[in-house]
Amino acid sequence: MAAIDSTNEIEMKVNEEIISSRQVEAVNENENTDGKKLKTRNFRIKNKSGGWRLASLLLVNQGLATLAFFGVGVNLVLFLTRVLEQDNADAANNVSKWTGTVYLCSLIGAFLSDSYWGRYLTCAVFQLILVLGLGLLSLASWLFLINPAGCGDGIKICTPSSSVGVGIFYLSIYLIAFGYGGHQPTLATFGADQFDDSHPKAAESKAAFFCYFYFALNVGSLFSNTILVYYEDSGKWTLGFLVSLGSAIIALLLYLLGTSRYRYIKPCGNPLPRVGQVFVAAYRKWDVVPATSDALYEVEGTESAIKGSRKIFHSDDFKFLDKAATITQNDLCGPNNPWRLCTVTQVEEAKCVLKMLPIWLCTIIYSVIFTQMASLFVEQGDVMASKLGDFHLPAASMSAFDICSVLICTGIYRQILVPLAGSLSGNPKGLTELQRMGIGLIIGMIAMIAAGVTEIQRLKFVTPGEKKSSLSIFWQIPQYVFVGASEVFMYVGQLEFFNGQAPDGIKSFGSSLCMASISLGNYVSSFLVNMVMAITDTSDSPGWIPADLNAGHMDRFYFLIAGLTAVDFIIYVFCAKWYNCINLDTSEKEIQLEEQQNDVPGKV
Repeated sequence: MAAIDSTNEIEMKVNEEIISSRQVEAVNENENTDGKKLKTRNFRIKNKSGGWRLASLLLVNQGLATLAFFGVGVNLVLFLTRVLEQDNADAANNVSKWTGTVYLCSLIGAFLSDSYWGRYLTCAVFQLILVLGLGLLSLASWLFLINPAGCGDGIKICTPSSSVGVGIFYLSIYLIAFGYGGHQPTLATFGADQFDDSHPKAAESKAAFFCYFYFALNVGSLFSNTILVYYEDSGKWTLGFLVSLGSAIIALLLYLLGTSRYRYIKPCGNPLPRVGQVFVAAYRKWDVVPATSDALYEVEGTESAIKGSRKIFHSDDFKFLDKAATITQNDLCGPNNPWRLCTVTQVEEAKCVLKMLPIWLCTIIYSVIFTQMASLFVEQGDVMASKLGDFHLPAASMSAFDICSVLICTGIYRQILVPLAGSLSGNPKGLTELQRMGIGLIIGMIAMIAAGVTEIQRLKFVTPGEKKSSLSIFWQIPQYVFVGASEVFMYVGQLEFFNGQAPDGIKSFGSSLCMASISLGNYVSSFLVNMVMAITDTSDSPGWIPADLNAGHMDRFYFLIAGLTAVDFIIYVFCAKWYNCINLDTSEKEIQLEEQQNDVPGKV
């Protein structure tokens, strides 16, 4: 139902754009010759490029690319243990390293996108890398690793793999990590670029796009977590990898279909020197009293000194950085030196980065909650009653309830909560991004409490001498459902917030912060587990999370995370109240757009 409602809403938005374009054409017919020529030119750029049709194409691309990625990632730990014969500890460690690499690569893709290549070319290149990695993995699996055929199903043992095969395997999976990691945040930003900021409904359309973006991600992962995981678990690894490869190729071809119709924004150059110049200039003028806002240095006209970026109006945050834009006598006498004198827009860009960091840091604890689905939730489910007659339900497949929760809650949010909250608050988006992220933290905390309660119940039904509790694995459903509901508020809110609050020159960087948060969440979770075990593992106690979970107290670890989330929420509220939104100059409606419409496809 949620998927049908989402599809219908996108179709309605496309129809609105068609109607809007016809109205513009009717207005143009009544203009004088010069006016008609000018308005038609603007209409051609704004209405015949980008929009919901192209954004929908990118959503399909996202779903297919995610299917391809999770077709490898969802069962990677089993491939390492069954096919490459690694022990559980080494396999888990290798998967953690690989997962961290995926999300850290998002920063590389964002940097190249914002600085040099632009969103379109960055997405295309990283998708090619993803296809190459999946092709190599399929080849290595077929020729070197799966021998004899059908091995790695948990029963049939594979012959030891050659060093060449193992080398190609590791090269392929890290190419997949690099390709998907660099593609993901850039695609989200490129999708948001398809909506013209000068259009009155641009903000609403971007909010809807980010919601559907996360929806598409979960649709793709649902297929991987149900259909592909079944075939791979039964030993048909090469078939599963080939399906992932086919999905990635289709995603790339569909992406290239829109080349001539996408809305392009030019890259704004390397942001690192720009931000560095602000701090250096402010340090050099440490003894200078900052000038008033109307006396700070800024270039004339509507365009900023940062190519392709709109001007940002002055804010009162971090006033000490205003020293970098304060004009002194030395600045008037000598040549213009950006390491001594920066524009207001450049200073505000640095301020935006500083302002977003506290909000971003508060999201890391939530990512610790999110990572439990791939670790402790699975370990907990593995020692619960999971048989339905003769059918054994894999503990990892319980994540399907999380995905279904995301899909259903996305539809409920878009169709019910947004209109209801909008009518009450007067905000057309329903809730602000910061409010949604706060709600996500609360629901995530409830998920940890539910997991702790389930663990308490599980321990009550443990029979001495038995590995598994007699408590049904379906007791885990509430914790998975709560995590899924929290994702709709937290991760969709993050995507929209960081993309909207990032200056034009670092939009992809803003989108990549969401994935970087997940990466650090993995590392923080690992640190917490090690710290807890170091403290609780004594001569009298095996610790909270021992090898035999029946002798431990994993419920206490869940409650610890819930407590940390509560503290994090309090800090987050203070940071959210302190935060002031970016104030962009919207008088410059098109940022070097017409040149990009003609130049980018030709260059590619």
